[in-house]
Amino acid sequence: MRQPRALTQEPLAGVPRRRMRRFWGVVPIVVVIGLLGLRAWLHVEPLDRLAVVAGEPADPPGTVARSGSIAITRGGPVIIGFLSPGEARLVFAGSNVQGHGLVHSRIIVPHGAVAIRFAAPPGARLVWSPVGRRGDPEYLPASSLSPEPPARAVFEHPGTALLDGAVALGLLITLIVSLCILARGRLAAVSRTTWLAMAIVLVAGVAVRWLDLGGFGQTWDEDTNWAAGRNYITNLVGLDFSDASWHWNYEHPPIMKLLAGIGAQLADGFGPARMMSAIWIALGCALLVPIGTRLFRPRIGVLAAAIATLLPPMVAHGQIVGHEAPTVLWWALGILLALGVHDYLPPEPRQASHALRFRLAWVGVVIGIAIASRFVNGLLGPLCAAIVVIQAPKAWRRETLIWGASLMPVVALATIYLVWPRLWGHPIASLVESFHKLDNGHAPEPFLGAITNHPPPYYFVVYLAATVPLGILAAVAAGSVRLITARDRSALIALCWLAIPLGAAASPVRQDGVRYVMPCLLALAMIAATGLDLIAIWLKLRHAFVALVALVVTYLVLTLIHIHPYYLDYFAEQVGGGGQVAMRGWFETAWWGEGVDRAVDYVNTHALPSARVHRACILPAHLAWFREDLWTPMTNNASEATWIVHYSPTSYRCQIPRDARAVFTVVSDGVTYATVYQRP
Repeated sequence: MRQPRALTQEPLAGVPRRRMRRFWGVVPIVVVIGLLGLRAWLHVEPLDRLAVVAGEPADPPGTVARSGSIAITRGGPVIIGFLSPGEARLVFAGSNVQGHGLVHSRIIVPHGAVAIRFAAPPGARLVWSPVGRRGDPEYLPASSLSPEPPARAVFEHPGTALLDGAVALGLLITLIVSLCILARGRLAAVSRTTWLAMAIVLVAGVAVRWLDLGGFGQTWDEDTNWAAGRNYITNLVGLDFSDASWHWNYEHPPIMKLLAGIGAQLADGFGPARMMSAIWIALGCALLVPIGTRLFRPRIGVLAAAIATLLPPMVAHGQIVGHEAPTVLWWALGILLALGVHDYLPPEPRQASHALRFRLAWVGVVIGIAIASRFVNGLLGPLCAAIVVIQAPKAWRRETLIWGASLMPVVALATIYLVWPRLWGHPIASLVESFHKLDNGHAPEPFLGAITNHPPPYYFVVYLAATVPLGILAAVAAGSVRLITARDRSALIALCWLAIPLGAAASPVRQDGVRYVMPCLLALAMIAATGLDLIAIWLKLRHAFVALVALVVTYLVLTLIHIHPYYLDYFAEQVGGGGQVAMRGWFETAWWGEGVDRAVDYVNTHALPSARVHRACILPAHLAWFREDLWTPMTNNASEATWIVHYSPTSYRCQIPRDARAVFTVVSDGVTYATVYQRP
């Protein structure tokens, strides 16, 4: 039987290794050029889907007029307009919208094909926010337009841009495969057992999140992330890097939105983008297997990954188009790379120094990507620096400090600059503008019985203590005893891992529970796994560890079943669960729009045609998508309404008329998310 080639042998006889590397380096470039060329060949500009027609006296001079139909898949209020370098005119559903720059108007229309006429100069594009989404306007896709009048208009997959999504997905796969080829030597060193454990965690993590994906409803800013991501992907595959095209949702960096934007092209809804979020966070949990193996022992890594995968906050944020899922992935990847900086350094000093610098640079790249997903991820830098220094052998400590302090920050900053086209022209001014927009105070929220928008510095610590299941907290306590007793490198790294993300308390984003300290949950899962391992050792029973694993997994699965599908509002036994928290006003519940959809669906099902609806008692009113005939008679006066939806009644007070009776409630774990009232 032929033996496999050793890693030290040349890949092909007579072909030098350096030439082979150059050859394989050309392959992804060719693939990228091919994908972008295919897109340029097959792509149809949205305006080219409309028929060129004769101008009208009201059209601005120097414009080309086009007309046709637009597909409205769900009737109601549509925000429609254009982005134009010069004066343009849009006629839609009897309304006339005119101006230059970004111009849009809110128009209530029925579902079906609606006539549209657009007179604009070259370079203009149509934008909209259809029923079901708000936030920054989206580029109107060609699939939603037809050159025919409404009576004859035919649309194929309206609201999608399947070609752009496929090309973007191909670019992402090409990037991932190229990185895996670059790291093939390190990947080959990973044992089959570790790969198998990671695969099981990944599949289980994705399955748990895909189950009833979206059952909680639409959340607060998913549409903003989704719409900006869709625009960014359109810009990327169209090679449009102008500053104006990357202005959408500019207060946040682009990487998360680029990832979400791939899924956003594939459907006129959040489904594919949410599915991709589940993959990213499940990957981050799977990386705990090799991290735990390096820090402690293999079984601790596997258990830590299982715990993190099933923690309710991790499941919740793995189902949402948000910043949290990629954040978990980047932190886990950064920690793993930092742990391996000094692995297998060549014996020759010059080669070893080169390898060290190369690895430190790659850690810097991951830190840059993390920051380019969310600014607060800059805290990954100090953590990776601490890990690299703690892990450094004595002989390499000085060089590690010198090169780490110089290479990692520079590479991270360069990475942020390269992946964010908005920074290319004026990096400092653009960053200052983004930071300034983030200075706006957030809405008040309950915290320990008070309503505040300036919670204390211990806000995140208290939230972590309240949202980690009691059984896991007990394991964390046992793990803390083990780490304190050991006082070794692994214990110090685990402590830094838990403490450094809490630096987010120094930023203006002390809000929304554990959203901004998700890496702490990874650390707590790892510490809990060490505690359970210690308990198994104390028990001195055969298969004690396996029994503990089965017990913990069952406990977490039952917890998820109990609170399904509202994982965002999970509060553990030590604080009495969600119902007690809501009643006492300790923490934020029903805060992001969960459950609004069910209350609105009840009204849509039971309301008579053109009934009067009052939605001012829904704080995230942009998530309440009523039936199309209910929008025109809608009222802001509750005493005039037949139907009233009150969202988050325990924290958001609203005056309900005395003659209104509750006919439907959305309740889970004692938390009332929404109440529907009907009046005579």
